[in-house]
Amino acid sequence: MRRLGSVQQKIPCVFVTEVKQEASRKRDCQHLSLTYQFQVVATESVSPAAVEAQVRRAVATEKLDGTCCYVSVYKGRPHLWARLDRKPNKQAEKRFKTYQRSHHSCKGFLWSVEEDFKPVPETWVPALRVKHRDGHPVPDEHGHIPGWVPVEKDNKQYCWHASALDPDLRAALVLRPRAEDGDALEVVALPLADLLERTLELIGTNVNANPYGLGSKKTPVHLLVSHGALRIRDPPPVDFQQLCSWFRESPEGRVEGIVWHCHDGTLVKVHRHHLGLRWPEGDPSLGERAALVAVGSGEDAVGDRKDSFALSALSGRRFSRLRDMASAL
Repeated sequence: MRRLGSVQQKIPCVFVTEVKQEASRKRDCQHLSLTYQFQVVATESVSPAAVEAQVRRAVATEKLDGTCCYVSVYKGRPHLWARLDRKPNKQAEKRFKTYQRSHHSCKGFLWSVEEDFKPVPETWVPALRVKHRDGHPVPDEHGHIPGWVPVEKDNKQYCWHASALDPDLRAALVLRPRAEDGDALEVVALPLADLLERTLELIGTNVNANPYGLGSKKTPVHLLVSHGALRIRDPPPVDFQQLCSWFRESPEGRVEGIVWHCHDGTLVKVHRHHLGLRWPEGDPSLGERAALVAVGSGEDAVGDRKDSFALSALSGRRFSRLRDMASAL
């Protein structure tokens, strides 16, 4: 099975989009924020880039509601990196928004990366394929410079990332499909070396209001999922109306969105909010799938040393729903 695309940039919508001056529907809390007094909505036209990439022949995978991570080398060893986009300061952001309103486009706006952007840690690196000009990374169409910072255990900002890691064993808690068991999932501890140059989504108790019901306040649970790992069986056609029906009516449609991995490496997505639909809606399907906890056991065990993961106490237990792990901890 081929490895699917790495998420290093913001993924464009599979449809041509337009911006409406009304409150975002991405999450319930956002309608209270002035930051989100607009939303990006899909038209019924498939984007030319998606058509060119032959999206209708692409692999459809579940878009997860978490935060993006990356495994790459840091200080000579495999390491987990957290997503940190470099963003403009208030003055530059105001200039950018004014330009967008007057030109109905961001094309042609000139940035000064040294003066217009907030500082980032010295360990920050731009994401792969970020364009450079005069030795400086160039912002994308949203005015952001995608990038990464290494997750270090003494940085409280990334403590939930660190909770999915065992720093001594250089291992991570990973959620993945259980190959021999139909629609079921499994939680395993994998060496970071096995995940090199992959991007993954961190989901769990303290990420984006925990739509999947993982863990609890008393015993938080955070897991990493490789991008492209959760394939959608019998996905709907790339058609506006049929996608709306699938999200509304199909049990498999209780997902945040779909990411299509095209054969030429192009990634395109659709989020429920692009179609005017709410998220989360009901119980997301991921939390309803059966799951086996196989941490510290089997062929994927990390050496002979005992790991520090709380889920190790549940190793060998099978749950009818992933979200039921919380009550067993």
